[in-house]
Amino acid sequence: MDINTALSLVITKSQAHGGLARGLREAAKAIEEHNAHLCVLAEGYDRPDYVKLVKELCGDHNVKVLRGPSAKTLGKWAGVK
Repeated sequence: MDINTALSLVITKSQAHGGLARGLREAAKAIEEHNAHLCVLAEGYDRPDYVKLVKELCGDHNVKVLRGPSAKTLGKWAGVK
């Protein structure tokens, strides 16, 4: 199993169990409340200030950060229509 297949399964299962935060606001809230274990940033995201903010929040709260595929693919896995 490759990393993208595994990541797809993790995101899909997290969504099914109500444990998925999508977007900057939800992600920051989950990280600050210590409810996050993994943060996936879309590859090619063009807002360096947001990427820096998320990476620093994750570092401060010991949350692992992964670069995932495109935002469109992540959205599909997360059930965004």
